[in-house]
Amino acid sequence: MEELKQRILQDGLVIDNRILKIDSFLNQQIDTALITHVGQEFARRFKDVHIDRIITIESSGIAVAYAASLALNNCPVVFARKKKSLLTKGEQYTAKIYSYTKEEEYTATICKDYLHAGESVVIIDDFLASGAAAVGLTQIAAQAGCTVEGIGIVVEKTFQTGRETLEKAGFRVESLARIARFENNKPIFVE
Repeated sequence: MEELKQRILQDGLVIDNRILKIDSFLNQQIDTALITHVGQEFARRFKDVHIDRIITIESSGIAVAYAASLALNNCPVVFARKKKSLLTKGEQYTAKIYSYTKEEEYTATICKDYLHAGESVVIIDDFLASGAAAVGLTQIAAQAGCTVEGIGIVVEKTFQTGRETLEKAGFRVESLARIARFENNKPIFVE
């Protein structure tokens, strides 16, 4: 998605040739016009499958999943929580996930009331690096008896193992901006 790549080049910040920070338009401040276009692109890419629900993970995936939902005729969105709170009541689907950027493991949860056996779902997330978050969400979907029709990623680091892990497990992956590597703290996109 050319608009997204240009925005990454313009406003993204690469730290230590390792981490891409896109806080100015997605991960803290949201450029609603751009994210609307991102959602429309996911709807276009997944138009060939039936989708009952979108699954994402807090917090950066929520805006993108919401935009995709609007473009998919208000398809319901459910997000996994990363931390247990007083509001976490009832039975939960869970998965252990290691966060690459936070360098810690957490348990993602979705209340069993919000996913139903037999549903077709698409997973939407902001980044794909090791694939840990997406794998965790596929595990939650499997626990619920859902079929994962695809995984939509805003930014993929192709030099890490995420796509390979997901595709080996049989999942379709659609990424909007694919980064081959970082050079001199600048992203180099896959052509």
